[in-house]
Amino acid sequence: MVMILGVDPVLVLGGTVAVALFGMLAGLVFMGIERKFAARMQARIGPPIRQPFRDVAKLLSKDSIVPENAIPCLFNMAPVLALASSIVILLYIPLGGFLPVLAGYGDLILVMYLLTVPALALVAGGFASGSPYATVGSQREMVTMMSYELPLAIAVIAIAWRLAAAGIADPFSLATIAGTASGITIWSVVGPLGIIGCVLLLIVLTWVTPAELSRVPCDTPEAETELCGGLLVEYSGRNLALFYLAQGVKTVAMAALAVALFLPWNISWFVALSPNAALAADFAFFLLKILAVIFFSVSVIRVGMARFRITHVVSIYWGYLGGLGLLGLVFMVLDAYIGGGGVL
Repeated sequence: MVMILGVDPVLVLGGTVAVALFGMLAGLVFMGIERKFAARMQARIGPPIRQPFRDVAKLLSKDSIVPENAIPCLFNMAPVLALASSIVILLYIPLGGFLPVLAGYGDLILVMYLLTVPALALVAGGFASGSPYATVGSQREMVTMMSYELPLAIAVIAIAWRLAAAGIADPFSLATIAGTASGITIWSVVGPLGIIGCVLLLIVLTWVTPAELSRVPCDTPEAETELCGGLLVEYSGRNLALFYLAQGVKTVAMAALAVALFLPWNISWFVALSPNAALAADFAFFLLKILAVIFFSVSVIRVGMARFRITHVVSIYWGYLGGLGLLGLVFMVLDAYIGGGGVL
């Protein structure tokens, strides 16, 4: 068997296919469950959980219409890039008791960069469509990206920094942060001040998630009532289906990132199980944690809030959430000094 740079290409290829299938299927299932959550909180019945599968199947059966004023190559490539980059993110994140497929070949900083690629694909597709509505939506998406990147960076880097201050090797690796191999997590390292800091950073990440996913109250780039769909106004058929799948995969990726950072515990850490039973139990528990993250960071927020104006998005994420993230970072630093977790 040929080995390239110490990597078995067959295992990597098989793992990539498995993760891609899991991301798309789980993304559609969780999107259906999330819509059901929102409907129940609004005293509605809501669509069936399988509705996203029906939507994608219907879109895949239709042709993609390319506008006359569009740039066809870029217009058709954008949804493919969005879906592919969303899947790649999952290759670097632990899924339950499973190590990332590309563990050791990318870290938290790379994941942060990859999270911007689906949004950039949306922006490129919007500009390439030639529609004035999509152009405005693309401009809003860029502003939104610049707004939530600051609190997101503070939240994730603070966790890695605190692990490094505690002397943990390879602190920017998501496998290390999630304690997949060692069982050491951020909660086992910090003291009382660090716990307060972690809670503040968790709140920040909870509010960053709907902005990353362009969900209410941060859906200003699409804003159906204002921009008729904004970025996606000219997309249809298979292209729109790919964007829909990309949103589902990115939903799973964002929730999995939150789980790895702040909810890393596995069943097998507390209950003695056989190896196969431990993997199954940990994966099932992982799915429950994903569902909990989606409920609180997507469903609850979008039901309880109205859409922000684009100026409000900037002020809230740069001002309030950025400040809250910095406060959480200060608590982490104080915890490291007082607890003796490291010397700056």
